[in-house]
Amino acid sequence: MAEGKVQQVMELVEGLTVTELAQLVKELKDKFGITGAPMVAAAAAPAAGGAAAAAPAEEKTEFHVTLQSVGDKKIQVLKELRAVTQLGLKEAKDIIDNVPSTVKENATKEEAEKIKAKLEEVGAKVEVK
Repeated sequence: MAEGKVQQVMELVEGLTVTELAQLVKELKDKFGITGAPMVAAAAAPAAGGAAAAAPAEEKTEFHVTLQSVGDKKIQVLKELRAVTQLGLKEAKDIIDNVPSTVKENATKEEAEKIKAKLEEVGAKVEVK
């Protein structure tokens, strides 16, 4: 009889989304006073078919592009900076004069790599975080 109930619960858990599973785990922890997170995570991952284990390994989607140094071609860096960011002359000059400074926040990976490539092409040093 108990095995039938366990099978029913397993079928219900397998049908849950990751969000619903997280809510279930939270409510079980609250109801039974469970404080050991590793034990709960180890029990939840197999029940979700591995979906819960994959969730923490999400890829970063927002990047910050920082100008670390200008190099010896300040004017070319200024021109490229204005071209890739659509900033005005004063704003771009402020970024260059105050290195290290943020060029772009919350950029996509492709956008960040494009900005980095363009600025490094004219001698600047750029960091993407």
